[in-house]
Amino acid sequence: MNKHCNIIIAGAGGIAEAAGLLLMEWSAVPPTIFIGNRTLSKAQKVARWIEEGTIKPCSVTAFHLPEEGLTEEMKEILGQGNVLLDCLPGRLAPKIARLAKDFHMHYVNLTEYVAETTEIMELAKDATTGFVLQTGLAPGYINILANHLFQRFCSDYEVDNVDKLEFKVGALTDHAVSPHYYGFTWSPVGVATEYIKDTLVLRDFKKTRLPALSERASIIIDGITYEEDLTSGGAADLPDALAGKVSSLDYKTLRYPGHYAWVEEQLAGLRNTSEAIAALQQKMEALIPHNEDDRIILYAAVEGKDKDGTLHRREISKRILPQTIGRHKLRSIQITTAVCLLQSAQLLVESHCSGVVLQSQIDPKSFLNGNFIVPVFGKV
Repeated sequence: MNKHCNIIIAGAGGIAEAAGLLLMEWSAVPPTIFIGNRTLSKAQKVARWIEEGTIKPCSVTAFHLPEEGLTEEMKEILGQGNVLLDCLPGRLAPKIARLAKDFHMHYVNLTEYVAETTEIMELAKDATTGFVLQTGLAPGYINILANHLFQRFCSDYEVDNVDKLEFKVGALTDHAVSPHYYGFTWSPVGVATEYIKDTLVLRDFKKTRLPALSERASIIIDGITYEEDLTSGGAADLPDALAGKVSSLDYKTLRYPGHYAWVEEQLAGLRNTSEAIAALQQKMEALIPHNEDDRIILYAAVEGKDKDGTLHRREISKRILPQTIGRHKLRSIQITTAVCLLQSAQLLVESHCSGVVLQSQIDPKSFLNGNFIVPVFGKV
């Protein structure tokens, strides 16, 4: 941050840890941070972790954030906040967004959940503060990168529509073994959800809904073969923003070959319900280990014809590995997600936005070259 802010982080998981540490290490003016969680001891643990990890002067306060109701301590802390960073599970996002609105704070969240995002959009349409939604890695950075590719392509080739816009992300382990060819690097319930809920795409320039895991294909990125398939939530608002401009647009998740076939075996007989999500999550957690050695693979491409009818394709790929920040080593999924959250928070503080800000409304060049983004993703 370029000026002092009181920042409230809701949640005490890996992204909350990373966000707090990065705020201390990379802000021009270190903020005052409050960490809230329903289990106070977890919030206190994260606060200590940040204080022990930063090499800069630090102020982090833990507080109890119950699932229901407001304590006097909460009212006092929320009343001081400038920005609320929502690092809690997506099902809680509308509740946390309501707190941000009620206490006149900017709000930034990470969730890919579509229904909850729609609820917050309705809630925040008349807010006096800014609400940046779905601003992690995917949805988030990858959507802004894809929109950047689209805009540059149209400008350079003097066209206003393209044939394809593809964007893909994989949060993967360094190694993968049979039969599942996967290791958890982030939320199991998030993985189960994206494998089951429908996804929004563009086909023939029109927004449509397709089942998750219904368009599997192989792709080679930097010489390595991955499998890609449709998953829910990652397209953010680009199907709405680019309808009529892109013939085929979709977000796909990257996995090692063999993983999706294993998932289909687990899904046999399950229906598209909340119970199916829970059942898939339970099956995966019983058999798939969590793994700290991770990497992020991302890829975006635009394809279309110039004004003379010549077909062109532009591609960007990146591989992000763990990084040491201060005295702690952050996993790839932590740092890539957290810096997008923080860049969005800084955008709100510096631009004084109000109401909902979606991915397509963020200036790509400014965001992608922001001071939190560049040290992790590089310039574009």
